[in-house]
Amino acid sequence: MPELPEVETTRRGVAPHVLDRLIVRVAVRESRLRWPVPDALAEELPGKRFTSVGRRAKYLLFDCGSGVLLVHLGMSGSLRITPENEPPGKHAHVDILFDSGKTLRYTDPRKFGSMLWHPAGLGEHPLLQGLGPEPLGDEFGGALLHGVSRGRKTAVKNLIMDSRVVAGVGNIYACEALFLAGIHPARACGRISAARYEKLAESIRLVLGEAIRAGGTSLRDFTGGDGRPGYFKHQLNVYGREGEDCVRCSSGLRELRLGQRSTVFCPSCQR
Repeated sequence: MPELPEVETTRRGVAPHVLDRLIVRVAVRESRLRWPVPDALAEELPGKRFTSVGRRAKYLLFDCGSGVLLVHLGMSGSLRITPENEPPGKHAHVDILFDSGKTLRYTDPRKFGSMLWHPAGLGEHPLLQGLGPEPLGDEFGGALLHGVSRGRKTAVKNLIMDSRVVAGVGNIYACEALFLAGIHPARACGRISAARYEKLAESIRLVLGEAIRAGGTSLRDFTGGDGRPGYFKHQLNVYGREGEDCVRCSSGLRELRLGQRSTVFCPSCQR
């Protein structure tokens, strides 16, 4: 699944091609995504321009003043900039055509993603209500994690993957951040000190920032908005490396399941 760095990479890739360009037409070939693509999308967007392209957690937000297009890439979705005359592939479900002759194309083999039109203020949208702070924003830090964890027995990995606590820290980057911080992913979150949470928050910001600079992590289907793969997979310390040697101590990396997710860690470096 595309995680925060992949979504941010997509945002940065497509924004220069769609900002302030006149939308000429919207073609919906398949409306049966996670939620049905609303008819209002094809009715409202033509004649408008996107004035900003933002991101909240793993949602892309295309604002045109009178409303916002919310896009979630689901398990296998992607947004690409293509020439207007490029034939759509089998899973190319939605095209937004611009006066520049370019198309913003949404492709999703599994159809778990979504494209929704929201005419009101974004604060009112139920998908965005209740989300925690952005992990790269000023509101996020070790003090926040330490505060929300008091008295709780849940595994720390599950805590940082809870979007109500912090928005957008997915499985890959949770594993990597916990390794950098030296914290065992199954440790009870309420038994971690404030100092260690400061280290963990710093590690989350570091690993997400590096992944964005590398263009995301290409696992399975992901490529960025320009069609090129991300390269952060070459920097992964633990994720997907169960049974291999730890890059720090050469101990064998182990795998366990937390929240039904594969979790790889070093039994020597992470306590």
